[in-house]
Amino acid sequence: MIKEYKTISEVVGPLMLVRDVENVTYDELGEIVLQNGEKRLCRVLEINGANALVQLFESSTGINLKESTVRFLGRGTELAVSPDILGRVFDGMGRPKDGGPEIIAAKRLDINGLPMNPAARDYPSEFIQTGVSAIDGLNTLVRGQKLPIFSASGLPHADLAAQIARQAKVRGGEGNFAVVFAAIGITYEEADFFATDFRRTGAIDRTVMFMNLANDPAVERIATPRMALTAAEYLAFDLGMHVLVILTDITNYAEALREISAARKEVPGRRGYPGYLYTDLASIYERAGRKKGYDGSITMIPILTMPEEDKTHPIPDLTGYITEGQIILSRELYRKGIQPPIDVLPSLSRLKDKGIGSGKTREDHADTMNQLFSAYAQGKEALELVAILGESALTETDLKYAQFSQAFEKQYVSQGYNTDRSIEETLDIGWKLLELLPKSELKRIRDEYIEKYLGKVK
Repeated sequence: MIKEYKTISEVVGPLMLVRDVENVTYDELGEIVLQNGEKRLCRVLEINGANALVQLFESSTGINLKESTVRFLGRGTELAVSPDILGRVFDGMGRPKDGGPEIIAAKRLDINGLPMNPAARDYPSEFIQTGVSAIDGLNTLVRGQKLPIFSASGLPHADLAAQIARQAKVRGGEGNFAVVFAAIGITYEEADFFATDFRRTGAIDRTVMFMNLANDPAVERIATPRMALTAAEYLAFDLGMHVLVILTDITNYAEALREISAARKEVPGRRGYPGYLYTDLASIYERAGRKKGYDGSITMIPILTMPEEDKTHPIPDLTGYITEGQIILSRELYRKGIQPPIDVLPSLSRLKDKGIGSGKTREDHADTMNQLFSAYAQGKEALELVAILGESALTETDLKYAQFSQAFEKQYVSQGYNTDRSIEETLDIGWKLLELLPKSELKRIRDEYIEKYLGKVK
């Protein structure tokens, strides 16, 4: 029998102290019943002897300390899962938000999950096609990888996130592919954009969406990515699907963590974030991957806006340590009208070599990738020299590199948000651009590939 307590002693902001409790555990879910019969959820943050410090999921307004009762439910926060979650939209706590029926649970899963045993991990090795050339061709996403996108305020990361969610596929396993999309602390307009875009394109049919809005409680924001990953783990390891998890925006998640940490009067770390920010982010990111003996997998693209466009800020800094690379959006390219404005030179996918080549993408992928990186970098240097010394100071070859750099941004990187390119199209565009350079400059490509592809792609 669930015991009820009328021992609420104080409420401070989102926190509430309940005295003289028995057998209550950390992270246990509770229910506050107000005088008028209204119910509000809470979660145990701390146990000190017979006292429980709980955090409210909703406002504390209207709670009468003497008349309200609290009962603890004997379980943590759970998500009801079944194959019917595909095509549905939920709020940050896993409640239906699309007007559809409640999910009839095949099972109920604790949202905190369990860390994936490193010994049970399978190495990521299969290419995931996003349809975005700057990612597929140069910073390839591999099944089971964690590849974050570093953005900044005002840059179109929402458009890129929606494009990847629509277009991503595992070649040969399209029917077994699902997207779990979690929006964390976003505005109503952004939420409406994602929901409308997914419905318009039909991507919603293979997507599970979790929407946490900016005016929702901070504690719900902490739960949202864990809800999404719990749904992903069910789809991947129970139903054998290849799941792409997109989390936007991790910065809002970290801000909510800082807010809760301050309310608990914890000692702050760098820039006021809690000292356990690294551990907390790792508990989210490390739930992605492939497991030995399972067909399914979880690939993750967390998106975060860098405060003040600072890569050394704690959130991007710690994210970079845990994940396998980063895709960086550039304000300079955005001002030039490049869509999406992906800055390929500082971007990096540490596992790209594992997912490309014959049988995965195409035999010439690695060589052309290296040549394009090198030529673009030289072209950028040549353009800087033009700005300082003028065109007359450059050699004919340097001018060709400068011309290549500009064409590369306009034709290869800038493709718009509605163009879905196959990897073959992406590689062919690369070969067309390499025709701008003298053949003698293609030093990073094997002769047989130059013979086979140069000047011969449509």
